[in-house]
Amino acid sequence: MLVIVVYDVGQKRVGKVLKRCRKYLHWVQNSVLEGELTPAQIEKFKLDLGKVLDYREDSVIIYTFSHARYADRQILGVRKGGQDFIL
Repeated sequence: MLVIVVYDVGQKRVGKVLKRCRKYLHWVQNSVLEGELTPAQIEKFKLDLGKVLDYREDSVIIYTFSHARYADRQILGVRKGGQDFIL
């Protein structure tokens, strides 16, 4: 599955959240990551991420697509991130 994750977390947890996300996905922009994961990997990712989140103030949105061909990505402006994964 194609997975896109966006997050808005407290400043104290930003580094921890990014580190956990990068174990599973590719960083593409500030607070945005994407990649291919199996359903089991998604569940493991959510459990791992939940260990550092404060559910009273943090927000994480996980978008899943059954296949990358159903998604299109266009970049306007500066390309950010450290990978060449292109949809």
